[in-house]
Amino acid sequence: MTDQAQPDSLTELRKSIEALLFVASGPVSPEQFASALDKSLEEINQGLKRLEEHYVLESGLRLQWHAGRVQITTSPIIAGVVERFLGLEITARLSRAALETLTIITYRQPITRPGIDTIRGVNSDGVLRSLLNKGLVEEVGRAEGPGRPILYGTTSEFLQHFGLSSINELPPFDTLDDESTDEEPMQLLKD
Repeated sequence: MTDQAQPDSLTELRKSIEALLFVASGPVSPEQFASALDKSLEEINQGLKRLEEHYVLESGLRLQWHAGRVQITTSPIIAGVVERFLGLEITARLSRAALETLTIITYRQPITRPGIDTIRGVNSDGVLRSLLNKGLVEEVGRAEGPGRPILYGTTSEFLQHFGLSSINELPPFDTLDDESTDEEPMQLLKD
């Protein structure tokens, strides 16, 4: 294959992936693209990378990854324009308790409600119910152990709400800890 043929085939693959994403009813896995387009996973990943680059440089769209699947969403930069066009109300703000719980779930997922309660030090039933109703978290399974408690994780709606392409865009949890310890170290117990 010549150097000239390679970009053309990648461009065609990018266009095919984009069309499939457009008509898909939800997020699509790279394996689904490979099967539908009779391509290898490596080729599909190259096509997805090319599409992502195209969107970043030239489009009001972007690719959003969640749980190994991808979908087309609007860029968070133009969210206000889209909301006005569709006549949507401004998204309600999250309470401090909801943000705290959502942060715990985001960095510790999958996690049980008792696990969340232990970290927060208070009952999280109400705030967890609210996050479930808003579609920001979901049940992702059951833990092994007594009672088999429900495990919770974040959703693709969570990514959209915060303008993220994937959970990997969040800063590492360790980085957050390092920034808060600039002065004297925090102590749990007094001397």
